[in-house]
Formats: sequence, C-alpha cells, structure tokens
Amino acid sequence: MSNTRFNALKADAHWQKVWDDAETFAARDDSGKPKSYVLEMFPYPSGRIHMGHVRNYTMGDVLARFRRMNGMEVLHPMGWDAFGMPAENAAMEKGVHPGGWTRDNIATMKAQLKRLGFALDWTRELATCEPDYYGHEQALFLKFLEHGLVYRKESAVNWDPVDMTVLANEQVIDGRGWRSGALVEKRKLNQWFLKITAFADDLLSGLKSLEHWPEKVRLMQENWIGKSQGLTFRFALSASAGGMDKVEVFTTRPDTIFGASFVAVAADHPIAAASPEAATFVERCKQGGTTAAELETQEKLGFDTGLTATHPFDPAWKLPVYIANFVLMDYGVGAVFGVPAHDQRDFEFARKYGLPIRRVVSEGSKDAPEFHEDEAYSGPGTLVNSHFLDGMDVEDAKREVITRAEAGGWGEGSTVYRLRDWGVSRQRYWGTPIPIIHCDACGVVPVPVDQLPVVLPEDVSFDVPGNPLDRHPTWKHVACPKCGGAAVRETDTLDTFADSSWYFIRFASQPKDRPFDKAVAESWLPVGQYIGGVEHAILHLLYARFWTQALNHVGMIGVTEPFTGLFTQGMVTHETYKSADGRWLAPDEVRDGIEIANGQLITLGRVEKMSKSKKNTVDPTGIVDQYGADAVRWFMLSDSPPERDLPWSESGIEGAWRFVQRLWRLFEGQFEGRRAGEGADAALDRKLHQTIAGVAADIEALSFNKAVAKIYELANAIEKAQPSASRDVAVRTLMLLVAPMVPHLAEEAWAAAGGEGLIADAAWPAVDPALLVEDEVTIAIQVNGKLRDTLTLSKGQSKEAIEAAALASDKVIRILEGKAPKKVIVVPDRLVNLVA
Repeated sequence: MSNTRFNALKADAHWQKVWDDAETFAARDDSGKPKSYVLEMFPYPSGRIHMGHVRNYTMGDVLARFRRMNGMEVLHPMGWDAFGMPAENAAMEKGVHPGGWTRDNIATMKAQLKRLGFALDWTRELATCEPDYYGHEQALFLKFLEHGLVYRKESAVNWDPVDMTVLANEQVIDGRGWRSGALVEKRKLNQWFLKITAFADDLLSGLKSLEHWPEKVRLMQENWIGKSQGLTFRFALSASAGGMDKVEVFTTRPDTIFGASFVAVAADHPIAAASPEAATFVERCKQGGTTAAELETQEKLGFDTGLTATHPFDPAWKLPVYIANFVLMDYGVGAVFGVPAHDQRDFEFARKYGLPIRRVVSEGSKDAPEFHEDEAYSGPGTLVNSHFLDGMDVEDAKREVITRAEAGGWGEGSTVYRLRDWGVSRQRYWGTPIPIIHCDACGVVPVPVDQLPVVLPEDVSFDVPGNPLDRHPTWKHVACPKCGGAAVRETDTLDTFADSSWYFIRFASQPKDRPFDKAVAESWLPVGQYIGGVEHAILHLLYARFWTQALNHVGMIGVTEPFTGLFTQGMVTHETYKSADGRWLAPDEVRDGIEIANGQLITLGRVEKMSKSKKNTVDPTGIVDQYGADAVRWFMLSDSPPERDLPWSESGIEGAWRFVQRLWRLFEGQFEGRRAGEGADAALDRKLHQTIAGVAADIEALSFNKAVAKIYELANAIEKAQPSASRDVAVRTLMLLVAPMVPHLAEEAWAAAGGEGLIADAAWPAVDPALLVEDEVTIAIQVNGKLRDTLTLSKGQSKEAIEAAALASDKVIRILEGKAPKKVIVVPDRLVNLVA
C-alpha cells in the first residue's frame, strides 16, 4: 500500500477555484430539472465564523451536493443578517462606523466559509444592511401599510434612561440596561406594529401541514400563539374609579371562580390612575419588566386600592382590588381575578399579602380531595368547595360557568391569544429606516415608492447616547410628499427580525425594480429543507411564517408556508477552563491541566456551548490550516446524531484526518490504470449496493452519522476484499458516495482516476434492487437459553438443515460433551435453542 499523503491544503485551494471560476453551484431559474431549495439560517457578521456555523453549513452542504448528484437544480445560497446592535456597540466602543465594521466582518467570514468548500451560490449573495435589500423591505412595509397590516400606537417599552433607547427584553438584565447598567423604566412610546394577530388562526392551522418540522418546535409555536377559550366578565365595584363602576377581567379558568381571593389591575389601568395614593407604587412598577416571562420571575408586589369587587355568584362576597406589578395592560384587558390555589403567581401574591387560598380543584375525588399545600395546582381534577360545580371535572365546570355568565348578562365566552402584535420600532441607527414622513398638516405620510430606498446617512456620530438619526442635522428634515411643507422622517428603524423574515424569498428572485418576481420566487419556494438552531424556533420562524402569509394575503406570492422541512441541529460544545485567579482561558492557553503562560494549575469546567464569553471556542481557520477542509467536514458529520450536541475534541478531528488519508490510499489504486479488473466478488457487490441505498436514505433523512458509519463499513469491506473487478467498481463508487461529504478529496481522486468532468456534477450511483435483498442470514445458537455460537447460512433453509448445522458446531459439541440434546427448538432464519 502506498504511503502517499493527500495534500489537503493544495487540493482545497485548487478545487475551490475551479468551482468558483465555473460557477458550478449557481442555480438556474430556467432549468428544466426538478428544483430543490436547501437553506441554512444566514449568519450575523460578528467577526469570525465559529464551529457552530461549520456544523450547520456542512449539513446543508452535504444535502445540497447530494441532491445535485440526483439530478436536481439546487438553490443553496448565502448572505448576511447584517443589521443590529452589535455593530452600534462596536461604533461606540471602538470609534468605527457600523457599516465599515459590518462589511469588514462579512469579508472575513466569507473567506472563512470559502475555505470549507461549501457548494454555495455566491451569485445570489445579499446583505440586509445594503440599500438594494432594505429598500425593497421598505416597499413591502408600505404594501402592508396599504392593506391595513401596519399601524402605530402608544405602547409600553423597556427604556434605558442613560442610553436613551428602547431595549429588547433580552437586553434587560436584573432590571438594568445590559450596556449602561441603568435601571430600566417602563415608558409609553408611539411604536409601529405589524398585525400578526390577524393571522393567529392561520399560523396555528398551518402548523398541522408542517409534518417535516420537529414536533417540539411546532408545540413551541403553538404555545407562543396561545389560543385560549375562556370567559370575559365584569365585577361590580364598591365605588366608581376612573369613570368605571365595573372592572372587566378575562380568565381561561372560569371553573376556579369560587377560589377567587382578589382582583388585580395593571399599573396603567384607569383604576390605578384614579388613585393619587398609588402614584409612588405605580412609578415603582415602571421599573419592572414588560413581558410575561419577566413577570413570572420578579417579586410580586401590590397596592390595595381600598376598592372591593362583588363576586358574581354571591353579592355578599367582596374581593379586594389591588394594583399589581405582574399585570400588564397589553395582556388581556389589563385586569385579572386572583385564584392563589391554582395559579403560582397568584399564590405568591396571596402569601405576601395574607390573602385567602381557597382550593377548589382536587387531584382526588370529590369525597377524598387531594391538595398541594406549598404551591399552586393548575392541572386537571374534580371541582370541590364550589357550590353547584362540586363533582364536575374542569372542562364541564368551565362550560357551566360560561353558560350561567351569559344567561345572567355579566359575561361572555371568548377566545384570546397569547400572541401580541409585532412591535417593530427600534430607536437605533443600524437598521432599516421606516419609510414614513410625519407632517404637521398631513399627519403620517408614506414615502412614495419612487423615492425608495430611504438610505441611512453615513455621517453619524455615536459620541452621545441615543439614536443618531434623531439628532442628525439634515437627514430627517424633508418636504412633505403631499403638501410640500416642512416635515420630518420617522427616525425609528425596523426590528432586525423583519430583515430575516423574507430573505429566503429574495434569494430565490432578485430583480432590481421590485422585491421579487412572483413566478420566479414561486418556482423555488417553499424552502424544502431549512436548517438552523432551535433558539430561533419561536420568533424568527414565526415572523417568517407571518411575513409569508401576509405577502400571500396582499397577493404578492402564492405560498403560505416558507419552510416545508425544518431541522434544528445540536450545538458544538467544548470544555471550559479557568485560571487560578478565576479568568476564563482559551483551549490554546491550556496544556495537560496547566496554564501555559505561568505553569499554574487550571480548573476544568463543564462542557458547554462554544462562546466567546467563556473563551471555549475553536477557530475553524487554524483547524483547516492544519487538517484541511474535508477532515473538519467529516468530523462534523461523524460522531453525534446531528440533532444532538457535538463535543469538540482534538482526538476526534485527528481521527477524521486519518480517515481522509485512508480513503486517499484506497483511491490510489484507481489512478494511472492500476486496476485489478478480473473476476467478481458477490459479497462485496451486495455490500456496495446496500451502502449506496443506505447512504442515500440517511442523507435525505439528515442522519449523517449513520451515513458515515455505512461508509466506514464499506471501506473496511473493500480493504479486506481480494483484487477483482468488483473491488475496482466499489472503490470508484466510493468516490461518489463520499463526494458530498469530503468534496475536495473526491474531486482530486476523480480527476486522477480519469473521471469525466467534475465529480460535483456526476450522478449518484444507481442501485441494483436485486442486490439489496439479503440471501444469507446469521442464526444464533443457544444452549439452555444462553448464546453459544452463530452460523451464517443461506436464507430459507429447512429446520432440519439448520438443526444439523447447529449440532455440527464445534462450540456446541464441546458443551454437549457428545450427548444428544433433550430438545431442539428451531426458529427459521433466526435461532436454534438446544435444551441439554
């Protein structure tokens, strides 16, 4: 066997240039082949790619290459989710322009991606920060506005009083701005909204058609939309407050109405505003969060208004009315009735303020109730302590209360959604300008379409907090398109989730004069296979689904679901290390449990997702320099099932490199006519065709680790086989089987072996169905129920022949010591059990 090594770096550079020069992976809109759209979630250009990117894009790349080999016209594009706060942070911290920082990062990351040889259509590359992308997004925003899907209203937001900007919920940490550290306030601002709630039922029902999505993701979206059947009803108040003599509440649990202990209203509810004594408390509530998730974790606080509410089933039953920090006006009707025994939030509130905890749903029977003493119980059960509801189950009790409320005229059955309209206003520079002009005379005026794009000004300053667009001396001052008078531009920019809500359509069709061509886009859409992290399972995917349905609603596209197939890959993980003085250390700063710089012992931490903050990242560039692109790709596919986390290890990448070299040595026999060329090997032929079929099925199922295992088995079988024509065919076919996974090696071997054209353009090998059927079986031989030997026999042998073969086994003869078994049980093609 030759000791020649595969020169990975030379082959990588050569074949990547060949593919680029030929535009091998450019998708043709006018192709007559069946079309396949494979897409991985596009990256944010943060500076460098990480191993999570490598794993994600390798998976999509294998599928894209495989489908090309199966005669499909494949669209596999790449672009950049390029707007967002990190660029502004860099501008503030490093004194650079967000655009320059972003575009430099794109250049770096693009070069890194190219080093890995991904089969990407770079002719369709886009960046959301460029006017030729966001100008079309502005046109779509105006189309939605025209059709009543955009509106502006005052809304509660997280406001950082130091940075003078709205913060996303994720940017509020322990009640403080993540960058300034200032106490975050709740503030009312005029915000632009997209009417996603108008599509709530469509988004819910559409989930049923997404059979090739993970069930957990569909459930997460269903819960986020949160369709609930319940009761809207009114409590009579003991006195008028804020012009109200009744307070309206909504509940999904009308069955628990006899467990009520209090009524709570939001800090900005009219009842709260009517109480001067509550002003200090209301101001304190503004320091809290604005989302349901935050409200669950913060301390529950209340202010007793002195009002009471009358229980609808008992005029003598009076419930105290509180202003509470865990109730928001944006959820429901801004008021709830508290049932501490059956809602954990209410339970904590009641404990704090000494309110009754009446248990009305039992896990046990009516006569033998079972209760949780130290927490709320929100599950199913039997109604108790509830008058006419006693003995009913929860669902029957709900229906009974709704029926009586409607009959009494104090309530109505209703449907509500957890989903809220999408607030898209962001008070920052580096985003898509909202194409609106504000005129004192004409009001809100859309920017005329022929004046798009509204381009961000380059001459901005970040030397003081706040939105640079708001204080720009000229950019925001314009003439009103309607009356010609002095007016100002909208200085808010769009939430960056808007940018990623339609990029997959722009990839499919990129005319200069409009966002996309309907017919061309529809010829590619929906995306057949979308791949990305589960952290995007709710917001990005939900917004992209909404945007597509909205485009369908306004007649711009005949597609309602953007992604028919979804795969959420696991993360790449690595050990974490800390120095003796508590600093995080990078892997290249540690050797054998010692910090290289000072020789001190380090502390080994948990294996966690690679992150810059914990310095447990591995730079793909250095690994590619050392081992070549194919070894990195092979490692990403080899060990873990793709939906699970993949622990990075030096031994793992070294093992992948060794297998790449092993394949090269196998392939060398095909070079320069050095082929055996004589005879057949039936067992190898069968193994080869089973592998062709098995690897194809595994790649389509994204079970890449299983495909890798089958290729290992075939390589082992080829190495053990005697020289023959069958062996030559198997080696040449193996080149095709590994081509999607280790494409540089495959191209190099294919060219050296005289293959026609590029292996990237070659057809996937055909399968002989007759060779997929096993004609041999392995039969287990047991003695007294214990496995003692196995036999390989032709399939379909008679019981007598199987029994004779079992009794002839040397191991069985030794165990039986020449005696005949008392009983022989034969299960054809499976086992023989001998009773001694």
